[in-house]
Amino acid sequence: MTNYSSLENIKRMRSYGQYCGLARSLEVVGDRWNLLIVRELLMSPARYRDLLDRLPGIATNLLAGRLRDLETAGVLERRLTGTGSTVEYELTPWGAQLREPIEGFIRWSTPLMIRGPEGDEFRLEWLALAVPALLDRRVTDRSAPTIGLDVGDEPLQLRTTRYGFEVLPHDGRDLVATVRAEPAYVLGLAAGAFTLDDALALSLIEIDGDESAVRAAFAA
Repeated sequence: MTNYSSLENIKRMRSYGQYCGLARSLEVVGDRWNLLIVRELLMSPARYRDLLDRLPGIATNLLAGRLRDLETAGVLERRLTGTGSTVEYELTPWGAQLREPIEGFIRWSTPLMIRGPEGDEFRLEWLALAVPALLDRRVTDRSAPTIGLDVGDEPLQLRTTRYGFEVLPHDGRDLVATVRAEPAYVLGLAAGAFTLDDALALSLIEIDGDESAVRAAFAA
């Protein structure tokens, strides 16, 4: 449940002084790293050590402070797992509503992503949030068969559901096709930054299996 008295304390500490939904939202989640912490928790609850590993570049004291602020604001909460000795962080229902604006930022970022990683850190699990967000506004056909994504050490699968798209570790189900590519090129395909024909012609990707299924999945 959102702690409104705590939100008032945050407002007094760092307020834009504007009666505007955007300004008040940024007072809660606008600090550096906050939305990236939410990104990680949208994928799964996580322990403090997990978050530290999955957020390269964040200092331990800064992560602790950001988690404390987000908990105070009601964006996330702590829970005990297992034998009760391990603490995990998870989003509250209110915090989970940040999925929609975060997916909007991912779609908005397409021009910024085209140039590639340029030495920046990349983690394969980030595809699990980015690819469905990019495809959701471009692909209306929810009947495409499951295809594989061979983009790193762990094989992934892209499948459609009644609610949209999901990228998960391959669970052993039959795949009608597999796309082999660098993650950046899969992101480019999902965003519509280039066509499947261009990617094939430039040898940016390889397809094993039914090419028409890949075209259906990426609206190519």
